[in-house]
Amino acid sequence: MPPPVHPGENRSDPVRLTAWVHGRVQGVGFRWWTRARALELGLAGWARNTPDGRVEVVAEGARDLCDRLLAALRSGRTPGTVDHVVEQWGPVKGVEGFAER
Repeated sequence: MPPPVHPGENRSDPVRLTAWVHGRVQGVGFRWWTRARALELGLAGWARNTPDGRVEVVAEGARDLCDRLLAALRSGRTPGTVDHVVEQWGPVKGVEGFAER
């Protein structure tokens, strides 16, 4: 469930989502799948493996589009197996394109 909208916050304002995806998500096409979903939504950022077995996803764009990517990560329809996703929201930093790292 997306966080509540605070007074004056516009769902189309740009934000930065950082999501750490836990589970069996490395070596199964998860980063490629995430990149494809992000590009469909017009988001910028990256997906990369971390040494501890998670995938870190950073996406910048409209809040409602980042919410849709987050929902996709939690949907149960990803490659591999997602146990849970930890999210953090912040201001955009101006990345371009979407890369698998």
